[in-house]
Amino acid sequence: MTNTLYSFRRCPYAIRARLALAVSSQSVFLREIILKNKPAEMLALSSKGTVPVLQLSDGTVVDESLDIMVWALARRDPNNWLQGSFTEMLSLIDENDFEFKGWLDKYKYADRFPEHSTLYYREHAEDFLMQLENRLSYTPYLFGQKISLADMAILPFIRQFSGVDKDWFEQSAYPFLKVWLANFINSQLFTSVMKKYPIWLESEQQSIFPEIQ
Repeated sequence: MTNTLYSFRRCPYAIRARLALAVSSQSVFLREIILKNKPAEMLALSSKGTVPVLQLSDGTVVDESLDIMVWALARRDPNNWLQGSFTEMLSLIDENDFEFKGWLDKYKYADRFPEHSTLYYREHAEDFLMQLENRLSYTPYLFGQKISLADMAILPFIRQFSGVDKDWFEQSAYPFLKVWLANFINSQLFTSVMKKYPIWLESEQQSIFPEIQ
């Protein structure tokens, strides 16, 4: 049995899992799904019904994106993403996942949250952007001179934020954040994990997720 990853191309949680799997050269079968029509096989593995879901060759299921990242990097971490203050990195990632992501969702889907305006939600999300901008004004990455787990876990969400109103983001007062994001989007690693695959159907074979050389 081979490791199998259930994924959705644009989901930031799935993106960060694929980044770690790719950089660590973990070969997996990738099953690209449609979130509106989740396959029964995936739901049987993880009742949460969210991607990513990684089923290991021994049958173990890992259904949290950050856990998938750490699992992959614990096996091979060629760029030393796990080096540094792991506790501090996890704290910043938690802030991204449990505070910023909530404001990001409301900003992106403001029509579903009519209690406040789009501007209101964006301004609250900007509290996190300002924190990142401050860090990046001192060093090119969030925890120093090299990319870390924190950068790769958070960047897909900042990319999603930037796409809600591209014109606003391009003229926003976050010069260091914008350079950091642009370098990520233009990287070979990001390009490789954003390759489009056909939607997987339960009657079909999987796609083999490429390794980054």
